[in-house]
Amino acid sequence: MIASILSAIGANPLLGLIILVALVFLAWNLTLHWQVWQTRKKIKSMFKGNKASDLEGIIFEQIKRWRQTEKSLKELTEFADYLEQMALKSIQKTGVIRFNPFKDTGGDQSFSIACLDASDNGFTITSLFTREGTRIYTKPLTNGESKYPLTEEEKNAIQTAIKDNQTKSKISMPNAKSNPKL
Repeated sequence: MIASILSAIGANPLLGLIILVALVFLAWNLTLHWQVWQTRKKIKSMFKGNKASDLEGIIFEQIKRWRQTEKSLKELTEFADYLEQMALKSIQKTGVIRFNPFKDTGGDQSFSIACLDASDNGFTITSLFTREGTRIYTKPLTNGESKYPLTEEEKNAIQTAIKDNQTKSKISMPNAKSNPKL
């Protein structure tokens, strides 16, 4: 059978050319079908588990997720700014000085406490312990100063709070990124 086909091709070269072209197109067609099948397989695995059935739907779904993420990030940034402002107003620095107001009797039962925020605003609490009882005084502070006269112990407590916080800041955050908002 093959011998008769080869003799027919030898007798008619046009028929041989047509058969050759047909074989080339058949091979090309099989190759294209194989590539389409592989592509469909990849697309099916890509869409597996997604609600969308086409690429456009998946793109819109991703855009929706991206916008939600952007919205959440904006909310978190605003909340972080709010927390930062609250932290700046909270007590960050404390200083405690114990002392004896009467040098001849008793021990260091009296104390002064300074409580300051980031801007050195806050208050002092001073407790004086005597034989007759204990008295407690408080004074407001603005920028580390008070409109009321401060005792030496209160001034020392304020300086201790400011100095200790500066030392802790240098020790605890050497690698912290600089924040332009602070």
